[in-house]
Amino acid sequence: MDLVESSVTEDRIQILEEREWKALADKHEQVIGPFVDAYRARRSNRTTHPVHDFLFAYYQTNRTVLRQWRPAACQTLRGESAREFLSDERYQETECGIQIDPKKIDAKALERIRWVSSLIRSARARPPRFNCFGLHEWAMVYKTDEIRHEKTPLRLSPEKVAEVVEGSVIRCSHFDAFRFFTPAARPLNEMQPRQDDRGQNEQFGCIHFNMDLYRWSCKASPWVGSDLLRDCFLLALEARELDMRASPYDLSGYGYDAILIETAEGRELYKEEQQRIYRAGQVLADRFLAECDYLEAKLGA
Repeated sequence: MDLVESSVTEDRIQILEEREWKALADKHEQVIGPFVDAYRARRSNRTTHPVHDFLFAYYQTNRTVLRQWRPAACQTLRGESAREFLSDERYQETECGIQIDPKKIDAKALERIRWVSSLIRSARARPPRFNCFGLHEWAMVYKTDEIRHEKTPLRLSPEKVAEVVEGSVIRCSHFDAFRFFTPAARPLNEMQPRQDDRGQNEQFGCIHFNMDLYRWSCKASPWVGSDLLRDCFLLALEARELDMRASPYDLSGYGYDAILIETAEGRELYKEEQQRIYRAGQVLADRFLAECDYLEAKLGA
């Protein structure tokens, strides 16, 4: 995954000529459009994809927001076509061009952005952990007849799944994963994370926390730009693929090779991929915080 540096430079506006921002909008559509269209087609055909659907259904993504390119708060657009953004009252025309007006942000959106920024900073201050080995997906099917992805078969018997879980140390720090553990698996976790103590538990070694950058950038739109949103989506896709490849599900029918975390070799491979996700997530977290800090600076101006 190629990640670009933040477009935010201290307090300076980035001027984009029409050909420049239209090229960015075209790139966004070329990347995001096929995923949105494929998801819409699956819903129409009543079919599912156990990896990709998660990015739309679980996160309850507004597909229009995801697909439509919008500039970052620090970007000003030039050209006649940029005036189309003025149909949204949150945009304004200045002597330099068209840009979003930070003063139009509502209290709820601002509160959410501030909460997310604080959570990201807390998570970054905590050392990343690379010893969970994706066992959260195993804990979700441990000793239960109710399988979350009931249309996707397990690659191991329930007895073997139980053997792996019971022979491992479950170290899940992410509440939104832990809450789906089976009742039998919950006491096996090293910690008991709650919604209200995320600031004390979340850390960027967790692939799901990195995936949440996508959710937050989508919910923060249009106050953060679509270039960031697109890159967060792509990282979430890679993290979700790792998540499910390391699970006890059989995804061979979808073209995915399993990462056998029940073996030493599989755990080492998972750790390597987890660290790669972590490094990419740090770049995106920097960009997210930079865009939010720019917005705050403009609100205080």
